[in-house]
Amino acid sequence: MSSISEDRVLSASAITVVALVVLVPPAWALWSAWPGSGSNAAWRIAGQVSGVAGLSWLLLALVLSVRVPGWDMPFGGLLRLWRIHHWLGAASFVALLLHPLLASLARAADGPAAVLATLTPPPGYWPVWVGWAALLVMMAFMAPTFSFFGRPEYQRWKWLHRLSGLAAALGLLHAWPLTAALPTPAAFWWWAGLGALATAAMGWRIALSRWLGRRAYVITEVTPLAPRVVELTLAGPPLEHHPGQFVYLTPFDSLLDAGRGEEHPYTLSSAPGEPHLRIAIKDLGDASRALLDVTPGSRAAVEGPYGRFLPTASRDPALWIGGGIGMTPFVSAARALDAAGGAVDTHLIYCANDPSRAYFLAELEAIVRRVDGLVLHAHFFAEEGPLTAAFLAHRVPDLDQRRVLVCGPQPLIDLSRALARDAGVPTSRFLSEEFDLL
Repeated sequence: MSSISEDRVLSASAITVVALVVLVPPAWALWSAWPGSGSNAAWRIAGQVSGVAGLSWLLLALVLSVRVPGWDMPFGGLLRLWRIHHWLGAASFVALLLHPLLASLARAADGPAAVLATLTPPPGYWPVWVGWAALLVMMAFMAPTFSFFGRPEYQRWKWLHRLSGLAAALGLLHAWPLTAALPTPAAFWWWAGLGALATAAMGWRIALSRWLGRRAYVITEVTPLAPRVVELTLAGPPLEHHPGQFVYLTPFDSLLDAGRGEEHPYTLSSAPGEPHLRIAIKDLGDASRALLDVTPGSRAAVEGPYGRFLPTASRDPALWIGGGIGMTPFVSAARALDAAGGAVDTHLIYCANDPSRAYFLAELEAIVRRVDGLVLHAHFFAEEGPLTAAFLAHRVPDLDQRRVLVCGPQPLIDLSRALARDAGVPTSRFLSEEFDLL
């Protein structure tokens, strides 16, 4: 994957596969049930389609949630893969909520008693009751995901999401004896295949990744960069990674006030090939705040790398815009360019509130003096206000010919997107990364 064009082909191929799996279940269920008979055939068919599609999408969402390094690369990185996962989860939730409603409407012409019997059959008819249990479990882990409940606490959200496996298992128990929506034996192989893949994904995520996916490291240095910002240096086995990728860090320092034994994602600031890993951390919550005072010499585990924000070997004309801790992937890339040598055609805009917050600025100024074609521009909000079209036009006059990559707070991403669009940058050449895994 050494060029932008190859990146796009691989991403398109992966998304095409997912799209086919997403579209096949409802199409197949519709084809199998059509045309139906009776005055309520449309409701019955719709109920079958929503049930088959909803359960299939839930199982596929579980498959895509597996966190194996490299698995995310064809999808454009873990953050993009998980966006697909989130959309599938939301779509499955809606479809499965509609499923009992549509099934009951198919009996509406027979009166309220028939509708009630469909929704609450005798206790001995267990498939329906198992289906209700699956839906209730799904409500329990899906509800915190929606914004009207407020932002969930990260660790609690992760633990609740483990209920997705239970919901999927109950859903399969519900669907297994009710295979009328798909022809047998196709239904058997469909549910068995998706169920096996989802089980494998959950097994890796919950159990195996702790033993097979993590690597042991020692935190050797804690370097203050600015108030509330440090860079950790970790010694351990070599980790092959690309600039802009991130890892899950689990510290085991017994003196930590918070976050001990918890994994959290952080972007690597080290260049590929460095003898040690470096991770820049800003105080953005209890766990990251505690790491500002982590004890040198304490143990930690690293899982990864993940992500695909920066092209792996492209030297096409580019504009990088970073703000706050969002500068980290560009610092890694600049360090990599410094080590590799050669010429590039890249402008880097370092956005910070004031010079005291531009904690990598001095190092980057030294790097650009050594890397031919790497140009650095500092922009300080306190002095100059937000980024403007005039600022970009003066410093990057050929902006419309460049690929624009932005990492930082959402307001900076939104503003950069609008400025790039107004400057004539096609959407296909604008790439952003907001580091938010919820």
